[in-house]
Amino acid sequence: MTPILPGATIGFLGGGQLGRMTAFAARSMGYDIHVLDPDAACASHAVASRTITAGFNDIAAAIELAKGCDVVTLEIEQIHPDVLDAVAAHTALRPGRAPVYIIQDRIRQKQWLQAQRFPLGAFVAAASAADVDAAVRAHGPCIAKSTHGGYDGRGQVRLREPEQAADAWDALGSRTCLVEKMISIDYEISVMVARRPGGEMAVYPPSRNHHTSGILTWAVVPAVISDAMTAKAKTLAASIAERIGIVGLLAVECFVTTDGELLVNELAPRPHNSYHHSERGLATSQFEQLVRAVCDLPLGSTEVHAPSAIVNLLGEVWLQHQPPHTTYALEVPGTRLHLYGKAGARSGRKMGHLSAVGESAQQALGRVLESYRRLSPETIASFDVHEPVLAHSTN
Repeated sequence: MTPILPGATIGFLGGGQLGRMTAFAARSMGYDIHVLDPDAACASHAVASRTITAGFNDIAAAIELAKGCDVVTLEIEQIHPDVLDAVAAHTALRPGRAPVYIIQDRIRQKQWLQAQRFPLGAFVAAASAADVDAAVRAHGPCIAKSTHGGYDGRGQVRLREPEQAADAWDALGSRTCLVEKMISIDYEISVMVARRPGGEMAVYPPSRNHHTSGILTWAVVPAVISDAMTAKAKTLAASIAERIGIVGLLAVECFVTTDGELLVNELAPRPHNSYHHSERGLATSQFEQLVRAVCDLPLGSTEVHAPSAIVNLLGEVWLQHQPPHTTYALEVPGTRLHLYGKAGARSGRKMGHLSAVGESAQQALGRVLESYRRLSPETIASFDVHEPVLAHSTN
């Protein structure tokens, strides 16, 4: 295949913060950027030379984007399949339609992973409240999830008793949903894989992640887990990326159970919140790597240059009585502030993140959490920003 060289134009389906950060990386490499997003003032708008304001089901707008680009990628998977087909008919679409189609529906994704014999927790595709009830009776406490969207803790309902099934079904819109058995989790990790059109892959070291109410609170690399689990997780993620045929990035979110099992949670065919620290501590950020992969350039090294960590900044930081203490927060050594250019803070909305590097994963995480405490002390009671001890796990 012929590489798409600097000077060419990369199109993005989606103009959120993932597109913005990838666009910065692409700009530094000499590429032009076009974006399609429903919001004219989307986060990527300031970085793109052209923003097409349209929905993710607008075929005409997608064709307009494709005709002006040498390659089109995405930063959100909830793109209508007909739009993906329309783009692919006019220019290179990476990732292709097939992996996105599998991943964008949670039930379809789980069923594909199951058919490929990848390790999963128990799940049920529920087509009625009675199905939800039966799932809880069969598996005990469960989580019911909408099949599309519902990121960052939205579109999810926890069920302890079968009697909660009807309310959960109603809360999820009385539509087919995924019901998953609750897992006894020791810790959470993710693995990022980059893959070129010809099949060459680069696998990142696992990221150790922590969530609060379904939203990523912090992530750190190295993950401080056993060498055996690191190797197992990287092999698993690479196998999934190869089998699904992704071109670009694939983030594989995993649980490690208290029994030491490695289970796949979810897949994402794009940059991932848990690898924002790659911009600080790894040889090649996930954002530059996406550009390299979709343009069919040699993939960059995934070596860890410095332990690094991030903590998310949600809208709550700006909704307190006192404004963020930016100056005080950035006095912590090794820290940086990353804001996404979003207008209007609201509860749960990702507005930016803090990052830090250190001599160890523990120090990097400690620094970024200390910076967060200084930035917004009033939010500490609401979010789990304590500093855990990253003891070396035998799992």
